Amino acid sequence: MEQTPPVKTAAALRFIFITIFIDIMGLAIIIPVIPDLLRQLGHVDYAAAAGINGLLTATYASMQVLFSPLMGNLSDRFGRRPILLISLLGFSVDYAFMAFAPTVFWLFVGRTIAGISGATMSTATAYIADISSGDKRAANFGIVGAASGLGFIIGVSGGAFLGEINIKFPFMVAAAAALINAAYGYYVLPESLAREHRRRFDWKRANPIGSFRQLGKYSSLAGLAIAFTLVYIAQKAVEYQLPFYVYEKFEWSKKSVGFLGLFIGMLLIFIQGWLIRYLIPKWGLKLNIFVGLLSYGAGMLLIAFAGHGWLIYLYMIPYCFGGISGPALQGMITSKFAKNEQGELQGGLALLSSLSLIIGPILMGYTFNIFTIKGSAAYFPGAPYILGALLMFVSTLLAAISIKNLANQDR
Repeated sequence: MEQTPPVKTAAALRFIFITIFIDIMGLAIIIPVIPDLLRQLGHVDYAAAAGINGLLTATYASMQVLFSPLMGNLSDRFGRRPILLISLLGFSVDYAFMAFAPTVFWLFVGRTIAGISGATMSTATAYIADISSGDKRAANFGIVGAASGLGFIIGVSGGAFLGEINIKFPFMVAAAAALINAAYGYYVLPESLAREHRRRFDWKRANPIGSFRQLGKYSSLAGLAIAFTLVYIAQKAVEYQLPFYVYEKFEWSKKSVGFLGLFIGMLLIFIQGWLIRYLIPKWGLKLNIFVGLLSYGAGMLLIAFAGHGWLIYLYMIPYCFGGISGPALQGMITSKFAKNEQGELQGGLALLSSLSLIIGPILMGYTFNIFTIKGSAAYFPGAPYILGALLMFVSTLLAAISIKNLANQDR
């Protein structure tokens, strides 16, 4: 049987870093301008725009719920490389739609296309799982955080400054970046899944129900899977509501959001690109999960009650430190699955992430909407962050129960 040449780990990780960096940059570059774009196209205020943004994101996520299991199973059958390239092309089309959309309707069309093809993150993490083992598996997942941090820095700051010139420019740049990355990957991306580790494609497993069943193979992981989902739901209060929050409460400019993006990105690079590689072997997966989740919750509570705009910078420190929990959670879950199931596993985790993208932005967007109605006695823009903190604390409890069950099972 013809075998796939071994992948050089360092070179492969560099490429995955670049891929995730460009992917996150493309997503982050539109963050500072999406509130004003929705206000212009929909002729609404920030409160209503937040609700539309939730629906827009939910549309993208709904398509991922339907198609991520298919993409994950296809990557187990045909390899990670072709699926990753298709995904990047889909994002390029989406951003082009958003750049030239004459109405809100066309934004939904673009998000639908991106959701169908958008398996970049799940395929990239399956790629990392293919070429990693032991403690290095969780540490290498920190690559995702570091690339995300740098992409966030360049994306948010670039989007803010480009948006000041023309609100359409960030979308054009994102479309071009995704297209260039697809071309780059076509020529240099090595395949990570050896032919002998591939498996036959099975329609019974290539659907949302099949993915849930596969995740259910390890009932002791249920608590971790639910905790994983709740964390993603809670994060949407920061990822999708922060611009609306600071525009509404502190009347920030796009440039102010850009500078905050620079700060957050530097924090993520330091924490997930360097610090976590020290903390994983020193603290172990369990402690990283608990400390990270509690830090997330504490940071969100502080953000909710921030009395001055500059305090957002200070409160982002414990929130971003919470990022040490993500690679640890993924490291613990992936260690229970075989090599030829990693694509399907990541497709399943992407499914959970997509479910959070359906629930999270709508939940947080409409919470923001309800609590920012002008003249209301219940006016409190920080409400989504209170809700997010509660979800983080619930996820901590679920993770504790699941980890205890895993320890008993391994005895």
